[in-house]
Amino acid sequence: MGNKKINRRVFIKSTALSATALTLAGNMAFAGKLTPPKNILPRWKGFNLLDYFSPSKPEKNNPYMTTEEDFKWMTDWGFDFVRIPMAYPSYLIFDRSKDITKDDVYKTDPKVLDEIEKLVFLANKYGLHVNLNLHRAPGYCINAGFHEPYNLWKDKDAQDAFNFHWGIWAQRFKNLGPDKISFDLLNESAYIEDMNDQFGKRGLVPGDIYRKVAEGAVKVIRAANPNRIIVADGNEGGNSPIPELFDLKLAQSCRGYWTHYISHYQAPWVWKDPSKAPKPVWPGTMDGKVFGREQLEEFYKPWIGLLDKGIGVHCGECGCWKNTPHEIFLAWFGDVIDILTKAGIGYALWNFRGDFGILDSERADVKYTDWHGHKLDSKLLDLIKKH
Repeated sequence: MGNKKINRRVFIKSTALSATALTLAGNMAFAGKLTPPKNILPRWKGFNLLDYFSPSKPEKNNPYMTTEEDFKWMTDWGFDFVRIPMAYPSYLIFDRSKDITKDDVYKTDPKVLDEIEKLVFLANKYGLHVNLNLHRAPGYCINAGFHEPYNLWKDKDAQDAFNFHWGIWAQRFKNLGPDKISFDLLNESAYIEDMNDQFGKRGLVPGDIYRKVAEGAVKVIRAANPNRIIVADGNEGGNSPIPELFDLKLAQSCRGYWTHYISHYQAPWVWKDPSKAPKPVWPGTMDGKVFGREQLEEFYKPWIGLLDKGIGVHCGECGCWKNTPHEIFLAWFGDVIDILTKAGIGYALWNFRGDFGILDSERADVKYTDWHGHKLDSKLLDLIKKH
């Protein structure tokens, strides 16, 4: 996932983007000598950071909070990108013993906003580009676990609140150039009738609705900085490109989770009965379907096809939960990142430290390397450093 012994800090400084650089469809900056000409986004490689992923109030003693050492290690290993998926309630002040109200959604906590800003600046200090994402937006999240007061796809109140939140971040970072930060509007969009049903049906967001929601946020973001790089996650949970957004001059973000039989084997938030998840193989047959490199290439064809249309593509999340046998994970993931890399598409592992990560993943079948008191998955690190 890194480049062979390149001093990334020196590289970033020497290729820093600016508003006067070449643009992505007039609004996105482009740089990075390692980026193939077809993809007008840099081939960023890095990790998701989960400091503000939970809707709960951030805890100071959380062992998975990102440290300055983490950023140093990322840079030393050759990575240049972090994505920060945020749940909007994490930076609000409200009575958490009750369901959030529509009024509560506007009660931001200045202290937490400042903490997020400091995290962005610290990543930038180590030459890392930050992609700021609303993983839980007002009225929508791909995951359950928090009671929403409305539905982003149906309710104007939710859409107004969505624009309000992006307006906050747009203003706060308006003076940061596109080499430092980009915005990812909404994590893994899918049409969910009942946002509070954990296993409710998830489908395609109608294109006109997706466009309306995206367009409102894009307007407030570009009012603060017209050169801001803006990313839209694919439809159907990040799996399908969104043609309705092509003319909005946005990049699009795919996922590195196909197939979920491998990436989310026995994950309790995916399987109603994890014990019934088919045993992972790669390549091979699972649940009566054939999976292998050929099928994986077919899955990514629509995404790679966006590059010919002048649309930047990045894989905002990828990886595998800890219960998948390690050798199966590495065989499958090697194909995923090889296909993306050959297309010039960068990616971000979910996560850095934790059950998808290269540190402290708690996999039962890994011989870990001791790394400053952490358990390092050396085989996974070696694999991603090759791409």
